[in-house]
Amino acid sequence: MRFPQIPVILIVGWMAGCSGLSSTKPVEVLDERPGVTFGALKEPIELLPGTQNAVLILGKRTSFAYLGPVEWNRSGALSYGLWVHVAPGNDRQAADIQAPAAVTLILDDGPLPLSPTTAPALGHPPYRPVASWGQTAYFGLTVEALKRMAASRKLELDVRGADSSTIAFAPTVDTHTVLTQYMQDRGITAD
Repeated sequence: MRFPQIPVILIVGWMAGCSGLSSTKPVEVLDERPGVTFGALKEPIELLPGTQNAVLILGKRTSFAYLGPVEWNRSGALSYGLWVHVAPGNDRQAADIQAPAAVTLILDDGPLPLSPTTAPALGHPPYRPVASWGQTAYFGLTVEALKRMAASRKLELDVRGADSSTIAFAPTVDTHTVLTQYMQDRGITAD
């Protein structure tokens, strides 16, 4: 007995499409208590120490960071932020990431200094901290800053170290693609 080819082709195509879904696909959640809808990535973008900061010591834990854009919609009033989580390892200690000028994004067209902001009080945060010993903060973003981030082929997170040095983190994914998709899904146009 032969299976009809069209249903088999459709099932194989559907399975291939499902397997290609990105873990950084944007999601939207309504938090009913404060009446705020937030749009975020399904998973934050992972960043690892750059080659000049990587210290490979057997049995030592290296620092890492995560970041993710957030759109807050309060009854049609949109605002944007960047969630950042830094987990220090045995290699380097980060200073307080909420201190002035402690966190900067390095993009193709130059640095984008980040300023801490207060996120709305939500019952369910857009992202969960990865490490209990890490630092988490929200930084204010404008639509223009988000467009700069998405347009950039380079994205590096520079964090001031406890010793006043700079800890540079590089993403493990193509942030240009992820952030461009995020903007499209949020209805933010490039013009």
